[in-house]
Amino acid sequence: MPADLPFPPAPVPPLDHPFSSSFTSNLPDLLQQMRASIAITTYQANQLVLVRARNDLVNTHFVSFPRPMGMAQDGGKLFLGTQREVVELRNMPDVGKRRDDAPDACYLPRVTHTTGEIDIHELGIGNNELWAVNTRFSCLATIDYDHSFVPRWRPSFVSGLSPEDRCHLNGLAMVNRQPKYVTALGECDHARGWRDNKASGGILMDVDTQQVLVRGLCMPHSPRWYREQLWFLESGRGALCTLNAKTGEKKTIAIMPGFTRGLDFFGPLAFVGLSQVRETAAFSDIPVTQSDAERRSGMYVINIETGQAVAFLRFNQEVQEVFSVSVLVGQLWPDVLAASDEMVGTAYALPDDALKDVRAAPEKLVG
Repeated sequence: MPADLPFPPAPVPPLDHPFSSSFTSNLPDLLQQMRASIAITTYQANQLVLVRARNDLVNTHFVSFPRPMGMAQDGGKLFLGTQREVVELRNMPDVGKRRDDAPDACYLPRVTHTTGEIDIHELGIGNNELWAVNTRFSCLATIDYDHSFVPRWRPSFVSGLSPEDRCHLNGLAMVNRQPKYVTALGECDHARGWRDNKASGGILMDVDTQQVLVRGLCMPHSPRWYREQLWFLESGRGALCTLNAKTGEKKTIAIMPGFTRGLDFFGPLAFVGLSQVRETAAFSDIPVTQSDAERRSGMYVINIETGQAVAFLRFNQEVQEVFSVSVLVGQLWPDVLAASDEMVGTAYALPDDALKDVRAAPEKLVG
């Protein structure tokens, strides 16, 4: 098992702002080489954060949403799970040309689906379906226009649908656009039963077979299938891990100074969300909160081939918890417009064959 990672190169001094951040000096160049940016959700601060690089600096752009958690990308669409809704955002790059900072991608809200308070955790894009981890009802569900949600799968040890968060089902890995692996914090069938043994009750399951692939995990999150390998975060230890789904062998790749939650990849790099977490009932008696080491909130970049940290972003004040991390490939300076933004009221998407009939203010129309 690797030793705890050292703090990466010295960060830029923080700014005196509640939503400020500091970062390692190599992070701007890294993002520019990738030609990508990073989207981060923090339900604790009610913000979607865009981590963008320009002119050797990293900009953290905050957009308010109610309790944002899971994200999923599909072409020019970005789906966001919030407190009571799933918001579908569409990239309308021509709208960005009217913005002062000239973003190369501009996401506007297109569809908002009310699910009710089901405690959506992660989202996944299937074959013409949007999958959601419905944590409150301990199931995987899909989203359609006719229902709040459609239950599609639940662990075999959960006897029925009930809004009791029985096992804290939380993570979802899609393989070939189908749900394949999930994580849960407990293997139990009573209300909030996962809290009874959160330090070692976590599991990782195969959706197709209902087989528990590994037990004894400390608050696992964020399973991912990448490079023909199963990855996940053992959050209570601050760990990035792999699992051999055939043998059950677990390997720790890196240990980080925080509660790890939120994971995405680009090439040989893993982008891992870190949370400070508070010593509340939900987070007590786990290695991360029992350690005297300083816990950090932000994002670590780990070389998955060496297990070493190569860059770091740290939130300085208001953001103490991170939930989801997503790499936006090909978008160096994206923007997201909230529904209240005035420009949303004057940006229109029309079919191509309708644009020829437009006569008034064509500069405000987007095809």
